[in-house]
Amino acid sequence: MKTAFNLIILILILLSCSSNKKILVSDSESEYDIEDILIKTRDGGTISGMIARKKGETSKKTVILQFTIYVRDAGKGTGRDIETIKQSVDKGYIGVIAYTRGKRFSPDEIFPYEHDANDTYDVIDWISKQKWSNGQVGMFGGSYNGFTQWAATKKLHPALKTIVPYVANRPAMGLPMENNVFVNPNYEWSFYVGNDKYLDTLAGNDRQRFRNMMFKWWEIGAAYNKLDSIDNAPNRLFQRWISHPSYDEYWQNMSPYKEEFAQITIPVLSIDGYYNDSQNSSLYYLKEHYKYNPNAEHYLIIGPYSHFGAQRKGAKEIEGYTVDKDALIDTNEITYQWFDYIFKNGNKPKMLKDKINYQVMGANEWGNASSIEKMSNKNLKFYLTNKKAVDFYELNSEKPLKNTFHYQEVDFANREIMNNDYYPSPIIRDEMDKTNGFNFITEPFEEDIIVNGSFMGQLNVSINKKDFDYGVTLYEVMPNGQYFHLSYIVGRASYANDITKRKLLTPNEIEKIPFTNTHLVSKKLSKGSRLLVYINVNKNPFAELNYGTGKEVTKETIHDADEPLKIKWYTDSFVEIPIWKE
Repeated sequence: MKTAFNLIILILILLSCSSNKKILVSDSESEYDIEDILIKTRDGGTISGMIARKKGETSKKTVILQFTIYVRDAGKGTGRDIETIKQSVDKGYIGVIAYTRGKRFSPDEIFPYEHDANDTYDVIDWISKQKWSNGQVGMFGGSYNGFTQWAATKKLHPALKTIVPYVANRPAMGLPMENNVFVNPNYEWSFYVGNDKYLDTLAGNDRQRFRNMMFKWWEIGAAYNKLDSIDNAPNRLFQRWISHPSYDEYWQNMSPYKEEFAQITIPVLSIDGYYNDSQNSSLYYLKEHYKYNPNAEHYLIIGPYSHFGAQRKGAKEIEGYTVDKDALIDTNEITYQWFDYIFKNGNKPKMLKDKINYQVMGANEWGNASSIEKMSNKNLKFYLTNKKAVDFYELNSEKPLKNTFHYQEVDFANREIMNNDYYPSPIIRDEMDKTNGFNFITEPFEEDIIVNGSFMGQLNVSINKKDFDYGVTLYEVMPNGQYFHLSYIVGRASYANDITKRKLLTPNEIEKIPFTNTHLVSKKLSKGSRLLVYINVNKNPFAELNYGTGKEVTKETIHDADEPLKIKWYTDSFVEIPIWKE
């Protein structure tokens, strides 16, 4: 009881602090001074954070800042957050970690993503004015922490000199929706980060609860916006997000958008993975940065890593695939090499041979290019023909002389059948799904090639409804007959041309559905390998279900499934696959 009372008193004291008053957090190791801070923002918000400095150090130093929603400090002066800012001190810097508004000792309400652009600016401004700061700030971190670095560049503070984002999230371009299709993981994540000032690990780890909810929703055919009713737990953040199905100003205000990238002149080092679910978020930043600032100093390291592996040291095996030995890197070590290069006139990390640095799976080597476009020197264009190739159809470089189609019906009322087995788990599989959708396969290659970059294409379709969600997945068919997952896209047809504005399809008319936002990959294909493209309608419990009425998809129910989706996939549809060929 006494302990709880003392904790309440401590919190009250902290919340009453002004931005320039700090509470010393006890630290058993004498070489560090660890201090709590509360920073007032321009609009009256409060940001909680911690500073680590070398004890007795009086000289001004560069500050390494992390800005996160994940509070992994127990309030006892120990924990993962303390250790990470201590490491900055060990590397010769001052370490600061600050938390999204509403977290830890901030009294404000928690709204992930929404205030971070303004709040990171104010935190950097505060840091730059402290007597221990030399006016230079660098940032690093992954996932949400990657997003906050880009948020900090929306209005670039003069003190921010570099960022090192790993697997950076861009809200609405990966999670909570991907290519305008809402996917499920952020439903539970909203409780994990939004339920209290720290992390609600009970909710976050209760996977069975959310699986039960997901499959019940699937079985009863309720509207997607009723997920929290099924869960018996109001989810204010989920409801907030799904009210913005277009990439509108709500999302655009969270990080740089279009011309705002032009003013980002600081050097950037991005780190990502081929099997990072939100890869298209991270690479969006890079592509837009170069689009609006062709002279940007922006480097990329990418390899066979998952979302978490890219933030650490990778993994020897990922989803059943044993990675090449040279793919294993130390992200943290590279990060501080980069900081020393920027701030201490040190050497650039050795692996940065060019702007784009990628591990070639199956070759046990790294490749380098001046841009993503320069990763390849040829595009292979294939059409989705109707000519049979044993169990599949031919993926042929010659456009069919007669434009016919593949016909598919999808009964959204039938919950025993799921469509679109696109996810790379496992990466290597023995069989392809032949129960629905269509598979197209090339002839065996007569020599080694490297698939290098992001494939693209165009689906020419006609449907009897006003919309549908599609999936396109790319595989290597290895000489031994196994299927190696290379890349994929899941998207909404009505947003194919503009993610900011929905344009419904005209029933029974041929429509062109271009797609480009696929996952980047580099993989050596040996002689005798083939490529396979799998197309399907996205219908499964893992994302919202688009019934095609043209109404808000989150409000559609199984009652909108009175007529099956009837789709014609025309054979002049095509894919273009970037390769490197000597």
